[in-house]
Amino acid sequence: MFKKIFAVALLVAALLATGCGGGSDKAADNKADNKNSANKLVIYTSMKESLIGGIVEGFKAKNPDIEVDWQSAGAGKIMAKLEAERQSGHLMADIIWTSEVPDFYQMKNEGLLEKYQPAGFEELLNPFDDYDGSFTAARLGTLGIVINTNKVTTDPTSWETIATDPLYKNSFGIADPALSGTAFMSIALLEKQFGWEYIVRLHDNGATKSKGSGRVIDDTADGALNACLGVDYITAGKIDKGAPLKMVYPKELLMVPSPVAIFKDADHKDNAKKFLDYLVTQEAQQKVAEAGTVPVRRDVKMPERYNLPAPEDALANGIKINYSEVLEQKDDIVKKFSNLFK
Repeated sequence: MFKKIFAVALLVAALLATGCGGGSDKAADNKADNKNSANKLVIYTSMKESLIGGIVEGFKAKNPDIEVDWQSAGAGKIMAKLEAERQSGHLMADIIWTSEVPDFYQMKNEGLLEKYQPAGFEELLNPFDDYDGSFTAARLGTLGIVINTNKVTTDPTSWETIATDPLYKNSFGIADPALSGTAFMSIALLEKQFGWEYIVRLHDNGATKSKGSGRVIDDTADGALNACLGVDYITAGKIDKGAPLKMVYPKELLMVPSPVAIFKDADHKDNAKKFLDYLVTQEAQQKVAEAGTVPVRRDVKMPERYNLPAPEDALANGIKINYSEVLEQKDDIVKKFSNLFK
């Protein structure tokens, strides 16, 4: 997988190197600075600032001596940057946290990941039947039908509604699965549940491809689209800012775990382990819930304003899929989608 995207890597490495969407701490200027700073932690993530920002601040409050550099971009761009770094002979990141589960199986198969089971793991909801410590779910992300309430007055009753109702003709958006891990996994889940023919019918009803998970929700919020396939916490953040949006969950729940992993060759492995330990604590998982997504702990108070499923319900009711099989199908799914939604 990594070799196939090397050409893309060269195009996006410079973008991420400047800290695209990053946090308040400045990115490392060079490899030497990264390796020689013992009190540092470098995180590559597809999580938006509304989620990762508060967690990093909570971690820093407990570990004030550790300088945290986090960089955010779509999963596709992150994987491309990692490949560029591998070609140069050194990974800058200590931790990767995205929602494109097959990437983690690929990295595991290539021997890139450190096996580490965080403290308190037995208290967590674990969506991976083959868990071995190579990566751990940090949230149980959900996707649903996000509607603009100024344009859609009746909630869609099912996924079928989007593919057949004239209300969504030429007005339903999907993030590009080549760039967004959650978008890719949602397409894989929908295909698993309804077959590829359902994706074709979405296209035939005028569904469009958007550049990213945030962009497609913005287009729905400003009325360019009536609805979209949207990520829970990104939608929640827009709603909190007054956007006329509502998340609707059909009974076939799209639940996408968000794995976090430590690189085997991480320069700051001890700090990375501390971060993973913190990320699954009740304190950090409460921040996950307050950001508008589903935590991996049962002992977290869920905010009623987002109408999220309870963690155990998200795990039990999500469409089941074999992630190893999805890894084998990934290139084909992305290619089919790209050819269909030109």
